[in-house]
Amino acid sequence: MAKHLHITGIVQGVGYRASLDLQARTLGLYGWVRNRRDGSVEAMIRGEVDAVQKFIEWARRGPPAARVSGVTVHEVEDALVADGQFEVLPTK
Repeated sequence: MAKHLHITGIVQGVGYRASLDLQARTLGLYGWVRNRRDGSVEAMIRGEVDAVQKFIEWARRGPPAARVSGVTVHEVEDALVADGQFEVLPTK
């Protein structure tokens, strides 16, 4: 199962990407996360259904300093998320 997430709120400058990276690695997910120039965070993930659901639930809360106002989730083709590690990408 693969998902594309767009996270809004106070999610930059609060350790959101680093915490999300740790969460993804802990759950055994593949994919990436990056800040967006508009102040949001974007992530693409792939993995087992239960792990993806737990990841999305965590994304809705974020780390303690974050104030998540919204998480938009779209299903994507598994092939769009390469095997390997979860990565933190540069801002786009």
